[in-house]
Amino acid sequence: MFEPKRLARLKWACRRGMLELDVLLLPFVEAAFDSLTFEQQEIFERLLTCDDPDLFAWFMGHQKCDDPELADMVSRILNRVKV
Repeated sequence: MFEPKRLARLKWACRRGMLELDVLLLPFVEAAFDSLTFEQQEIFERLLTCDDPDLFAWFMGHQKCDDPELADMVSRILNRVKV
C-alpha cells in the first residue's frame, strides 16, 4: 500500500496537460488503484513517467506500447474507466 504522501504525489502526476489523459488517469486512481497489487501500483506509477504524446497514442490506440507491463496497465485502465 502506498503511503499517503506517495499517493498524493501519484494523484498529482495524473493531472496531465491533455484532457483525454486526465479523464482516464485520475478516475482510475480513485476507483481502482487500491485494488491493484503493489507490483501493479508500481507499474502504474512507472506509466505516469511516460511522455504525454506516448500515453495519448497508447490510450487512443494509435500505437502499441512495446513494454508488456505498461501495455497491460493501459488495457486495464481502458477496461476500468468508461468514457
